[in-house]
Amino acid sequence: MIISGNRPGRQGLYDPVFEHDACGAGFICNLKGEKSHAVIHNALEILVNLTHRGACGCDEKTGDGAGILIQMPDAFMRQAAAEIGAKLPEPEAYATGLVFLPRIEAERTHCMELFE
Repeated sequence: MIISGNRPGRQGLYDPVFEHDACGAGFICNLKGEKSHAVIHNALEILVNLTHRGACGCDEKTGDGAGILIQMPDAFMRQAAAEIGAKLPEPEAYATGLVFLPRIEAERTHCMELFE
């Protein structure tokens, strides 16, 4: 069903009442759950194509920015852990994270000591 302005009418998950200007977002996945470098390549391509919408991580004060979310690379994590003598539990039983530290050395050192 087409409504005025050549927009489709309400159907499935789409409802034209939600059409408005907003930040860009893109989603890429393999619906069969197959791992592929092409998925990562396409996700990075979305970031390139959305730089005009602010997807560039430009705000140094808030940490707001853009990036991609990927599945945990379990084989890589196990190899890296083994190199430092650590053993990881089952894939569903551990997590990783990024810590963004202050640029001022004294503050960064303090945060690292607290974290450790």
